[in-house]
Amino acid sequence: MTEHVVTLDLDGVTDKAGLMDRCARDLELPDWFGRNWDALVDSLSDRTVWPAGAVERGLVVVVRNWQPYAKARPGEWGTAQDVFADAVARASSLTVALALG
Repeated sequence: MTEHVVTLDLDGVTDKAGLMDRCARDLELPDWFGRNWDALVDSLSDRTVWPAGAVERGLVVVVRNWQPYAKARPGEWGTAQDVFADAVARASSLTVALALG
């Protein structure tokens, strides 16, 4: 069975607030999502908020167009990568992949 794939498109994101808004939209996070780093790791690793079918099949989040944000805000991007890694460590059926093209 193939994993459920969701695209997180960071095109046009220039700061943490934009990143959090895009995560809420693209990942369809619940209304209680607090738009901070702790809330993001909690939401990503909480299988109860994953899309239908992802719990059984696993979830792959493909992050696209991240390079401009990483260049503009390297510190924030480093934190975002840590958050993605923490979420993956908490949820073994979660994968976060950075698209290079």
